[in-house]
Formats: sequence, structure tokens, C-alpha cells
Amino acid sequence: MPSRDPSKPNIVFILTDDQGAWAMGCAGNQEIITPNLDRIAAEGMRFTNFFCASPVCSPARASLLTGRIPSQHGIHDWLKGGNEGPDALEFLAGQRAYTDVLAEHGYRCGISGKWHMGDSVTPQKSFADWCVHRRGGSQYYNSPMVRDGVEYTETGYLTDHITDVALEYLEQYAQGESPFYLSVHYTAPHFPYLNNNHPQAYRDLYKDCAFDSCPQEPTHPDIWAKSVPEVARDLRGCLVGYFAAVTAMDANVGRIVNRLDELKLRENTLLIFTGDNGFSCGKHGFWGKGNGTFPQNMFDITVKVPFIASQPGRIPAGTICEELVSAYDFMPTLLDYAGLPYEPAEPLPGTSFAPLLADGETKSDKVVVVHDEYGQVRMIRSREWKYIHRYPYGPHELYHLTVDPDERINLINEPSCQSVVKEMKAGLEAWFVRYVDPDLDGTHEPVTGRGQLFLAGPAGAGAKAFESFEET
Repeated sequence: MPSRDPSKPNIVFILTDDQGAWAMGCAGNQEIITPNLDRIAAEGMRFTNFFCASPVCSPARASLLTGRIPSQHGIHDWLKGGNEGPDALEFLAGQRAYTDVLAEHGYRCGISGKWHMGDSVTPQKSFADWCVHRRGGSQYYNSPMVRDGVEYTETGYLTDHITDVALEYLEQYAQGESPFYLSVHYTAPHFPYLNNNHPQAYRDLYKDCAFDSCPQEPTHPDIWAKSVPEVARDLRGCLVGYFAAVTAMDANVGRIVNRLDELKLRENTLLIFTGDNGFSCGKHGFWGKGNGTFPQNMFDITVKVPFIASQPGRIPAGTICEELVSAYDFMPTLLDYAGLPYEPAEPLPGTSFAPLLADGETKSDKVVVVHDEYGQVRMIRSREWKYIHRYPYGPHELYHLTVDPDERINLINEPSCQSVVKEMKAGLEAWFVRYVDPDLDGTHEPVTGRGQLFLAGPAGAGAKAFESFEET
């Protein structure tokens, strides 16, 4: 049977696409309807400062899975190429994922939903059960899927279908002899939002919503208008669609939690809910994530993601953790929490935050910083300061977060702040020098935010690896 030992838990990992940390009721948003996420937060621990490793989907997902930063795993942008067909490419070939380690210790691993890390048709990373979107994103109806090698078109609502398959897997695992790990990767709330992509019942919930939680600010000077093409046609419709997508996903999360309860697996299952990257629905004057502007941005709204961990009896209920943690910390944390030893072959940047899951408070006086990268753009952030460096020429940014939490005043040229600039830049460069694989260094790649086509660095053998501006 699956694990009945709380110290070696089953694991359900729920990952959303383009969900800002702000887009949950439990995060203080009084307009969005997320009763099931609010329930999980009430039953577990919600992190207020969880950062993605890159503010765009494919590299962020690869960092969660492998514990590597993009300049170690080689996925620097969302994958426009290599997902399916004759040109399908396994971008993470030869790199160990935490699912490999789990499988080696007897876990049965399954995935339902979005993969988007190359060659979607071929199961990878020790997943025994494989049902994924063939490309990474599409309309929410008539979606291209593949399950255990069989390609098909799912005519129903994709969010429901991802859950249906996940529940099938849970039923199988409940009858099995092994502990299990299940990834449930929703495409929601990624666009499209319009053209009846989401059931009317969910859209009707927001017909009178004021959307005060998403003020539309003056247009950012570096906005990329094609980042969310529907917004120019129907702004309010997009707000309704985004919120409806979140609420529909929330309802499906509730189905999963209820089934765990029915199968009497809840207390022996670690439930994780998080997102791949943040998202702005108008804040700072753009819609989108890191590639909503060019040069790419590192605003908190695009690099912060929701993160909730729950296991009744082991993680204290109703706890809020304000410590700074990152997606590259997730792999060591998960394995540590499950009591599984792992010694990586090369240095990885992450540190287990499993001790935080005991009470939400750090026992160390060490100053914690987090880092992000997106191609030529890199960030270092502490509680007090954020420094953003764009190679090779800038523009660079410095924000004093304790007095300017919304990142409105760029102090990069302020004379009184030059010692901070120097210190933050030195820390950023020392950290990346330590962990970057020189063959995969994102600062050497022409990452535009328009998509990755092929392998980065020398492994690409000179082939075009990134989409250019002219072709979008």
C-alpha cells in the first residue's frame, strides 16, 4: 500500500502557470475566489516570500525539478521549439531530478498536466505515469495531449481533465504497494482568457467585480505589447478570464484534497501548492511576467509565487512563513523532508528549508538573499534591497524595499547608494560565478523572451537557439 508513515510521506505537488502570489484569497485578495487554497493554507503553512528561479515558465519549472539555476540546466526561456514532432528534444538529458531520487527510493512517480521542458511525448525523469500537454499551452478546449505514448485531443475543459487523470492515478496508487509522488501541473491561469475558454459559471462569478486588486497603471516604457495579445482587445474580459481560470483551478484542487481525505491518505501525504512564475495584471503598467517587458523585468510581482505546504500533524496549521526562499531550494527541501539522502555530483545553489516547515521560523542569524536570472538579466534580493544587473550595458536598478516595497524609485544613480550598489553587485557576481556552468551561461545568449528553439551554448553546435525580435 502507499505510505502510511508520516515521516516518509506520499507527495502531491500542484503547480500552476502564471499565477501571481497575490492571486489567492489567503494572500489578502478580497476579490478572487479560492476557498480550497485558503483551506490548504489554513491547514498548513503559507510562504510570503517564495521566489521563482526565473520569471518565465520553462526555466522556472526546470529549476524546481533539478535544483539548478537556468545557467546550469540550459533552459533560459519558454520552449517554443523541441516540444513534439520530429524535432522533439530532451533539454534536460543527463540531469538528475528529484523524481529520479524518489524513484530510486521506491516511490512511484506520475504527472498530469503541463511539462514544457522538451520532448513531451517521451516520459522522462523516472515518471512511470505520464499524461502531459504536448506543447505547454493552448486553448482550454481541444487541447493536444499525450498519455503513455498515445497522442490525443482532449475536447473537455483542460483544467478538469488534468484533475480527472490525477484522480485516476491517486486511485491506482491507493491500491499499490509503494509510496507515491504525483505532479499535477495546471496550465491555468495562463492565457487565453477570452472566447469562452473558461466555463460560464466561473466567469459569472466576476461579472460585477471591480478588480480593485488589479489597478491598471500607466503603460511601462519597455512594455512588449504582444506579451498578452488579448488585453488590447478586451481588458475587462481578460481580468474576468484570469480570475475565472484561478477559481476553476481552485475548485479542482479541492477535488484532489477531498479524494485524499476519502482515501484516508491526507495525514500521510505532503501537499505542496505553488506556481512557476509570478504575473502582473496591470501593476507597473504591463500584463505578463518577466518577458512582459524588454529588457526583461524582475519586479517582485513577476518573481514571487504562491507556496503552501500542508501535512496535518507534521506541518503546523495556519502558519505564515516570511523567510526568503527560492525555487532552487525546493529539491533539497523535498528530499530532506522525505528523509532521503542525496549528494549531487556538482555544487547546487539551494539549501533545504525543511526545518522551516516545523514552525516557520529560522534558527540562524545568517543574512539570506535570493537570486534570479532571465538570460542577460540577473537579480540579487535581500529583505532590504534589490539589485538588478543587465549584461553588458544595463539599464540596472536598485530598490530600497523597506521604504519602497512597490519598487517605484530606482536609486541606481543615487550618490548615497553607491556603496550598496557595489556590495550587491559583488555579491551577485560571486554567487553566479560559483554556480554557473560556463557552457550554459545565460549572459552569453540572445534571450529575447520570445522563446527558446534549441540547446543553448556549445551543445547547440551553432544552431539558432532563441527567437529573435524580427520573427515575432
